[in-house]
Amino acid sequence: MSWTWRFEAEDGAAVAAGPAGASSSESFPTQSDAETWLGETWRELLEAGVQQVVLEDAGRKVYGPMSLRSVD
Repeated sequence: MSWTWRFEAEDGAAVAAGPAGASSSESFPTQSDAETWLGETWRELLEAGVQQVVLEDAGRKVYGPMSLRSVD
């Protein structure tokens, strides 16, 4: 299995972010690893223009889109 995050703008369009302008994060061996990584990096992604993310497992959508903006 290959867990990755797809980075999106608010309208669902792909956003280039991360190393070398990648449109998705690195691969993670487990869902838990992917979610931990997002918990540690969501602020940087938001600053880079990512508004929401979608979690994928081997290209299959698991959940999302999930906003990176805090709800007050």
